[in-house]
Amino acid sequence: MEQLQAFVAAVDQGNFTKAAHSLGRAQSAISAQITSLEEDLGVELFHRTGRSPTLTPLGARMLREARVVLERRQHLIGMAKSYGQAVEQKLTLAFDQLYPEEALGPICAAFAEAFPHVELKLLFPLMGDVAELVANGEADLGVLWRQEAPLVNTLDYVRIAWASVVLVCGKEHPFAQAPVSYEELKRHRQILVSSRQSSDDGHWRIAADIWSVESHWVSLQLVKENIGWALISRDVINASALAQELVLPDLTFDGFGVPAPLDMVWRKDKPRGPAMRWMQKRLYETKVGYGGERHFSSKPDF
Repeated sequence: MEQLQAFVAAVDQGNFTKAAHSLGRAQSAISAQITSLEEDLGVELFHRTGRSPTLTPLGARMLREARVVLERRQHLIGMAKSYGQAVEQKLTLAFDQLYPEEALGPICAAFAEAFPHVELKLLFPLMGDVAELVANGEADLGVLWRQEAPLVNTLDYVRIAWASVVLVCGKEHPFAQAPVSYEELKRHRQILVSSRQSSDDGHWRIAADIWSVESHWVSLQLVKENIGWALISRDVINASALAQELVLPDLTFDGFGVPAPLDMVWRKDKPRGPAMRWMQKRLYETKVGYGGERHFSSKPDF
């Protein structure tokens, strides 16, 4: 490793003398280490005919490999330090598709900087499936659209955001032509976003005829084709390339466009390490959605 450090420093600093100064060693020691490296590898890394050594073509190729080895060494040291501080090796997060993508990117970027040696896995199930994954231990932390159904008693939760759910249809759908009454919703097919684990369709089912779809994004494709109408998050619609091909029909009644709650859930009995608590705090403090009251079963301690 010292030979590789001397080699890389000599290239970065421009000569052996400056490399020795940057590493706090004698110039003769740097020169000897590089010579030993060349002997061990059986190749010539530098041309030494001028005032300052220059890389040979093979030396330039070896430089890239040397940097990789030194970077992996630093990664190994960082991992060992993290484990010594009880930092998790891996964190699995499950997000309902209602959570805004534009908020998730910066959160993950900040996490990568704060915990560079923690592996992050992101899952994107729906609603009740999020809670199922967390309850079963397949995910450490989840964010879900909880349709006011009670959670299993092994889970704790905190409300972190609200998503505005609106009624949407295609441009050729009957709802796009005139104001819509609540009774009319029941007479036209509904494209219902539903989770795999749901035992029923929740209180968002209105029509007698439904198609169940396990994706907000695919639901929009079906709505665009005028197959049915749907209740979809405004954030999902705005982020979709189909936004210009969809219609938010006029309604003769109140009741849609109100926020749907987004809750963060985790197991009560599972220890939470530094990475987990960091993620909980960041998700709780990130302002997304349309406001609304926050609720928690116990005061957040992350």
